Amino acid sequence: MTFDSNTPPGAFGAPLGNSTSIKSRRPVFQKTLKASIGCNGVGLHSGVRVAMKLHPAPPGTGIVFKRIDLIGGGATIKACWDHVADSRMCTVLADGNGISVATVEHLMSAFYGMEIDNAIVELNGPEVPAMDGSAEPFIFLIECAGVVEQELPRKALRILKAHTYTNGRRMVALSPWHDGLRVDFQIDFQASAIGRQACSFTVDREIYRDELSRARTFGLLSDVTALREAGLARGGSLSNAIVVDGDRILNDEGLRHDNEFVRHKALDAIGDLYLAGHPIIAHFSGRCSSHADTAHLMRQVYADRACWELVDIWQDAPAVTTWADRPSRRAFA
Repeated sequence: MTFDSNTPPGAFGAPLGNSTSIKSRRPVFQKTLKASIGCNGVGLHSGVRVAMKLHPAPPGTGIVFKRIDLIGGGATIKACWDHVADSRMCTVLADGNGISVATVEHLMSAFYGMEIDNAIVELNGPEVPAMDGSAEPFIFLIECAGVVEQELPRKALRILKAHTYTNGRRMVALSPWHDGLRVDFQIDFQASAIGRQACSFTVDREIYRDELSRARTFGLLSDVTALREAGLARGGSLSNAIVVDGDRILNDEGLRHDNEFVRHKALDAIGDLYLAGHPIIAHFSGRCSSHADTAHLMRQVYADRACWELVDIWQDAPAVTTWADRPSRRAFA
């Protein structure tokens, strides 16, 4: 038998003795969608109505966006940091010809939360539809399509040493963490309806679905005119964003969480971090930070090859009963 550095401790060679079971581990395998599924909606910034379809993809594909509204059958853009072209108010991916897809972060965050490694995202427009401004509609699509395990083991990007990016009062940092992704976020807005908020989560499927996925994007009423003059927020409305005016929430239904604003910032950060192409084993901290700050941090991390490594992900397998504990056939003779 051949062993390598990825063999989990205790997976082989455990003594049988008289113990009742052997605790073993097995690799975690990549996942994709079981079937294709689609939706329609308006782009938050473009205001363009877009049809989107999510398709299964072979192992090792990653998340790939495909613009099918373009001549020649469409351009494909892999979801990775090398393709981030803009990050002012959302994350925009582009290929070498300038063909782009905007506002990918909510969908990427849903893929992270639901542990989807491989998918083709087909769009007939320039932006992922906003839906209700959260990741919950995308969670619903993924659950309706179903999730299937693939034959290729899943890998994670493990952070080995801390990196910090600071821009005035804004800060983002990644540091080593013992298991999975830990996200801490803080915000501080002058608008009293938002004010100072903080949240901390260790991300897994249940926590993501229950605590983060429903948090909606938000904006200040005072910024709407300037944003639209800059070509942004043209599709924004009370149906896909929380709108704040000083001490007032303009949405009739109010908030889904007391600290929904900072939870949405954590949701955004998870989506941006998934542009690493793998889940991350790290502690992420954000303070009043933006998509652009996270992009700067990740470029800094990738430039330092000693900062990270790719590792296999393992999980505990059900206990295996040993031959020594099975009843002898003679007892039934």
